[in-house]
Amino acid sequence: MCAEHNPEYGSLQKPALSASAIERADELALHFVAADDETRDSIAALARTIAALAAGKIIAIKTHAGYRLMCDARNDIAVARLRVKISRPHQALAVMFPPAGMDGLDAVRTAVDLTAEHECLLQEPAGAIVLAAKKSCLSLSPRLAPHLREIGVCLPHSPLQKMLLKGFGKPLVSVAADLDAACLDKDELLARLAQMAEASLHHDRPFETSGEDNTYRVLAGQARPLHWGRGKAFLELRLPFTLSKPVLAVGASTQNNVALAWQDRVILSPYIGDMDTPNRLGLLEKTIADMQAHYGVRAQYIAGDAHLASISTRWARRTGLQFVSVFHHHAHAAALTGEHPDVERWLIFTWDGMGYGMDGTFWGGEALLGRAGDWERVASLRPFRLVGGEKSRYEPWRTASSLCWEAGIKWNGCLEDTTLAHHAWQRGLNSPATTSIGCLFGAAAALTGLNYRSSYSGQAAMLLEAACDGEADADAVDLPLTRNRLDVWETDWSPLLPFLMNERISIAERASGFHASLAQSLLLQARMIRDQHGAVVIGLNGSVFQNRILLEQVLLLLSKDGFNVRLPHQIPCNNTGISFGQIIETRTKLV
Repeated sequence: MCAEHNPEYGSLQKPALSASAIERADELALHFVAADDETRDSIAALARTIAALAAGKIIAIKTHAGYRLMCDARNDIAVARLRVKISRPHQALAVMFPPAGMDGLDAVRTAVDLTAEHECLLQEPAGAIVLAAKKSCLSLSPRLAPHLREIGVCLPHSPLQKMLLKGFGKPLVSVAADLDAACLDKDELLARLAQMAEASLHHDRPFETSGEDNTYRVLAGQARPLHWGRGKAFLELRLPFTLSKPVLAVGASTQNNVALAWQDRVILSPYIGDMDTPNRLGLLEKTIADMQAHYGVRAQYIAGDAHLASISTRWARRTGLQFVSVFHHHAHAAALTGEHPDVERWLIFTWDGMGYGMDGTFWGGEALLGRAGDWERVASLRPFRLVGGEKSRYEPWRTASSLCWEAGIKWNGCLEDTTLAHHAWQRGLNSPATTSIGCLFGAAAALTGLNYRSSYSGQAAMLLEAACDGEADADAVDLPLTRNRLDVWETDWSPLLPFLMNERISIAERASGFHASLAQSLLLQARMIRDQHGAVVIGLNGSVFQNRILLEQVLLLLSKDGFNVRLPHQIPCNNTGISFGQIIETRTKLV
């Protein structure tokens, strides 16, 4: 049936386009495909795409870097169906707005509160997703970022997206389709797209680069990258030293990117993602090959994580290049030193999910004293066990239960059957020790009843941050700080447990108190180390410091106490910054 007589596509008025836009559409040779309709007329293809979106359809749209799935961001049913098709039941979805007003941001302002930093990022030619606070009168679907205070917003950046948004006139959900389109033949591509979308819009331009978006969050009054994509990569920076031989760093196994360095130059790749599928490993290999070919540089050393089970490390060791092992949190710390070469002596707090530590446990709440290539662990968190190992990443009830068993406190509010987990904890089966602040966040979310099981990494911590009532003077729980047998200062988390389980206190107050308690514990560690080792410059790095409430409370406390504090600016504080840190750390290890 032709679209003109198909009620599913609604009215097919031709979009109001300028002559130049029509010419551009014809240049792209647009091709619309649906189960019962197809056209290669560019203007008709655009019109049918817009009509399908208005009818609540999910459309796969080709970009220079792959396919993106789009639907009406105001249509609750369309958003719910999209979530089912891409198996993302809760993770926030970004929204693309039509340009409006003198600066193009009027439509965005109807949905979120923008600061000058947000506005500057949104107007970048390369395009960026920016996290901004949702307005209370939000007209978008509540399913876009459930239970979160912020949502990712962006403007169209390509000519096709601009034509599409101008024609549709309303915001669209925009997410990357999880397929390697460049490696599929036409029939397989259309079959895969049909599983995710009711129709697709193609053009004849080849794929060029990574499909990931530049993503930013405004933290402590400054826009800071969460990861890079279009237009930022390959990102070139100057090293504060000169390398004797070219080095390739393969980054972490999650939130991966890679870095290539020679002489005093370092090139950072776009965000690659979690190395948990063959497609991601293939993208890593292609990215490395493209980088070396583009710059005419062949690495002689390859740096990777010290954990032998790391996927990127296993790949690096198979290359035959001389391997340089770098511990995860040393790389986090070193990345910050690379941005601030004027500092000679650091105390860097590396708080994150977790990474392999020098003692064979999984670190994540460390304070490292020294400089790149020469770190001493001087403070940490009281260790606890991750019952179920990797499962605990998405089942924070396991970590919460483990903390309660360790502290001898009964958790009556747990909704899960903990019998098998308790047996494993008692026997130490698949229950590695950790000092992870990120895992502590997950446990806190479970103990307050916010999140027992997560559908995406970091969900529990994000929900806990969003639950805070915004009170700067939230009551903090005093957390004892003592030296362990290795003379490392260790913060005891156990007083938090009864506070987090106290249902006489609102969830908002408990969430706020948890953040305040961690901020106070960091200040106490910093004071003790300053008293013991003398004046140092404080650094904050690791994914936990993407948490705006915690970061800003820590900065306030440290500044009041006279500390000089440095933060990452160009390099993401999460694992996307690990490859850069591996390059910095490798300098002292080259022979």
